[in-house]
Amino acid sequence: MIKLKHAVIVEGKYDKIKLKSILDAVIITVDGFGIYKNKEKTQLIRSLAESCGIVILTDSDTAGFKIRNHLKGCIKSGEVINVYIPRIKGKEKRKEKPSSEGLLGVEGIDTKTLEETFIKLGLAVNSPSKPDFLTGIRMFDDGLTGMANSSVLRRRLLCELGLPPLLGKNSMLEVINRLFTEEQYQNALKNAKATPHKDCASDAQSIFLSDETKSGVNT
Repeated sequence: MIKLKHAVIVEGKYDKIKLKSILDAVIITVDGFGIYKNKEKTQLIRSLAESCGIVILTDSDTAGFKIRNHLKGCIKSGEVINVYIPRIKGKEKRKEKPSSEGLLGVEGIDTKTLEETFIKLGLAVNSPSKPDFLTGIRMFDDGLTGMANSSVLRRRLLCELGLPPLLGKNSMLEVINRLFTEEQYQNALKNAKATPHKDCASDAQSIFLSDETKSGVNT
């Protein structure tokens, strides 16, 4: 298992499943061209680029390059590393027909090739993997789910951690477990509960609009 500090950005869930077998890292899917309209996920990727750096790994077909270029255009600061898979003719086992260009996507590339690709990057972290401290049960115990004001508390916590306040629960679990220590989480949660600031979700749309206005990119 290769541990990365960087977050890895891929196109779809099957790519993520494939990489999960070899990587200990935050892996974010853009859902193909869905990223063009997903402001929340775009903001998350921007935040990850600035906080820990990102690795973009899309398919080597035309669609993959369009998605890659779109992401690069949306990210104005932080670390972005582009990784490419070889252009190999073929068809993934789960598909009845090959893609329009007849090329294998990330999910179709053999594990050894993917491992060698990431090893050559020289980005592996030597420290041992730490167990996830934040679970669905703990989120409930901490009031982040199951309570009348849980959604507000989650948004306040995300703001304290410098993450997009509209982040979904599953993404929230993965990102917090990989990027923060338990102590950092506890301190942020304490501040989120104690600080009487307003629900920061209302600021999210203005942040997105501001970013889009500055960059001229329609996300």
